[in-house]
Amino acid sequence: MKSGRLVACVLASALTASVGNAQQSAPAGPTAPAANPVDPASIQAVKDMGAYLLTLSRFRASTTLTGERVLADGQKLMHTAQATLDVQRPNKLRARMWSARSERELFYDAKTVTLYAPAQKYYSSVAFSEPLSVLIDELEERYGVQVPMADLFTWGTPAAPVDKIDSAMNAGQDLVEGTLCDHYAFRQGTVDWQIWIATGAQPLPRKIVITNLGDEARPQSVSVIDWDLKPSFKESTFRFDPPRGAIRIKIVPVKPR
Repeated sequence: MKSGRLVACVLASALTASVGNAQQSAPAGPTAPAANPVDPASIQAVKDMGAYLLTLSRFRASTTLTGERVLADGQKLMHTAQATLDVQRPNKLRARMWSARSERELFYDAKTVTLYAPAQKYYSSVAFSEPLSVLIDELEERYGVQVPMADLFTWGTPAAPVDKIDSAMNAGQDLVEGTLCDHYAFRQGTVDWQIWIATGAQPLPRKIVITNLGDEARPQSVSVIDWDLKPSFKESTFRFDPPRGAIRIKIVPVKPR
């Protein structure tokens, strides 16, 4: 997984061009401690989960995220956001992200991708017809736009290699909203991440915790994911029809680094 992308992007204005934080995080802390050995069975569990996710032709995934932002003096501020994805593979998507601060939506109907800010009634549309995995990368690389829960489209593919994991362990079992899950813990560079995967024939990710080891305050993000594997979608679900008074604006590509 890209370090913390699954949950961190939800708080970071997930469906708009990137915006700077109000204050910078505390300076980077010391080098991360030595990692535990890599447990092959834990790695295989992530592979099996990814392979299962790739078999889902349509689904609705909803997440509630609690995340920490660290101020320059080390004080932590906790924020909450929510996001929902309606997905119909290979190339239809609707995403919504909302919190007390903002609301953003994304529509993709296999022909056009549209970003919409309901409060301002601004929207931007770009012609596009590629699969969802390509869309996710293109939005981030070209426009700095991150789709919430983006790792759901990359697990089980070469875009989410598991050979970069420094340590992996099985942490036992837990209940997540009444669902029995296998709990795994991983260390990857300056990120610790934990994942709770539902047991049984549907190994869905139900909870994810990200810890940033590069910050001495060790801020965390916690995301709980709910699933509907038999949603009922209409064609209009993925099509953006501008409401009265909506203003179309041009989306500006990010400058190359």
